[in-house]
Order: sequence, then C-alpha cells, then structure tokens
Amino acid sequence: MSALPAFATRLCDDAAVFPPGMMPLAEAVPAHAAHRAARYGGLVGPLVVAAPALAQLQTLLGRDQLELAVTAPEGPGQAAAAVAASAKLPVRLRALEIAVPPELELARLPSVLREARLDTAWSDDVGAEVFLEIPRDARRDGVLAVCAERGWKAKFRTGGVRAELHPGEAELASAVVAAVRAGVPFKATAGLHHAIRNTDPETGFEQHGFLNLLLATDAAAHGADEQRVVAVLADRDAAAVAAGVRALGEARGMAVRELFVSFGTCSITEPIAELVALGLLPGSILSEGVSA
Repeated sequence: MSALPAFATRLCDDAAVFPPGMMPLAEAVPAHAAHRAARYGGLVGPLVVAAPALAQLQTLLGRDQLELAVTAPEGPGQAAAAVAASAKLPVRLRALEIAVPPELELARLPSVLREARLDTAWSDDVGAEVFLEIPRDARRDGVLAVCAERGWKAKFRTGGVRAELHPGEAELASAVVAAVRAGVPFKATAGLHHAIRNTDPETGFEQHGFLNLLLATDAAAHGADEQRVVAVLADRDAAAVAAGVRALGEARGMAVRELFVSFGTCSITEPIAELVALGLLPGSILSEGVSA
C-alpha cells in the first residue's frame, strides 16, 4: 500500500485486553501480530497490557519481539517492578504508563519517582517513553509540570464504563490546552470508540471522537483559546471534521502527532474502517494481505 497520511501513522494503540473488549491475553497476542502484519499495520502501535499481566506473557510469546505499552495503575512502585519483569521477556518496552494514586500528595511525587528509579536516564537507556496519567482534579497542572521537567509525556482518560468517567468538552479542552502550553505530548485512553463526537445509542454516554481530539490539539498548538478548542471537540459534522483532517497535510499532520501521540482502542479495525468510510484512508487498506 502507499504511505499512510502523516496523521495516521501508529495512531492506534492495541488495547484489546481492556474494557469493553476484554480479549483474553492468549488471544490478544496473536491477534496483535496479525494486525501488525496486515496492510494497515502502519497504523498500529504497541500492545497495551497491565503490569500484572506480564507474568502470563512468557508462555505466549514466539520468536518475534513483541512491542508493549505497560500500564501501572497502582503507581510508581508497580511501574518499577514492571520494568524489571519486562527485561526478562522477549519484548520491547515502548511505553510505561504510570498512574498517580489519589492518596499520593503532589509534593511527594518527584521523590517517589526518584525512589522508584523512574528518571529520564532510565527511559533513555531502555528506549521506552514514560507517560504519567493526569488526574482529573487540582493536581493536573502539577503533574503536567513534572512531565515537562523530565521530558515525559501525559496520558488522559477520555472515557470509561460509567458516564462520569467521560470528561466533558470543556474539561478536556482545558487539559489539552494546558498540555500544549506546557510542551507535554500526550496519549488518550478509553471512550474514543468513534472518529467523530457522538452519543452512544446503547449507554447514552457522550463520547469524544478521536479525530475531534486530533483537530483540537492542532487548534491548541496554533494558539486557539479554550472556547475554540471546546467547539472543535463538540463538532459532530463528520464531513467537516474529515475535511479538517485532510487539510492538515503532511507537515501539519506530523506536527500535531508529535503532540497527540496515540489513542488506545480495544478494536483496531473499527477505527480504521471509519477512516476509510470518511475517505481519509483507501478502502484497500482493509483487504487481505500483509503490509508492504
């Protein structure tokens, strides 16, 4: 296939084992390999697993090195253990995603990270990117400041299994603008089930569109205020959003992806199918065959 447009390269992290997909790890590993070998493989980032699942991987891995993003929902201590565990496996640790526990005072965060030996020197040596999950409370800007200081990245939760886990447009716009102004790239996880802003017909949840988030990030990077970013996130006009993505072109598409790193999805093919339907990718990308 021809080269992917800049906005699409490694856009989708494979979060098949997380809700609502909940694919068993024994199925997710070969499925991930198949995604990477498919014509659309260039869109696929690492397989995302939680730190406790590393113990199950040993018997599931073949000769090909598996690229992983490992989440540490219990915080820095669990992240440090995950680094040690992954070093014993035939995997390449591409990303480490660390939650900031609610009981951890912001003032103590830098020292806790140092104690866990999760510093810039470690990430440079291993080659993994470090993401701190940004709390949806008053600690947000402080955690973003820690990311900026260490050259780390941020992780935003954009949804979940309950309505209150989906931040509204104003909250997400504020977070995006804060991250861009702080010079902190970010990834997003949960709730981005469709390309365009929508209301889920089964749950009634208001869900962000991953293309809306892409354009919102671009707008923030070019000086838009929060009100304008809110409008971009709220846009439900699929044709207009697709036209906006198409208008980014290669240079601007590459630049915005330096800020909006990727998003986690429990289905790799569904977002790709939506991009095809919007005319942003060729239909042949979903045909059988391996990537060129």
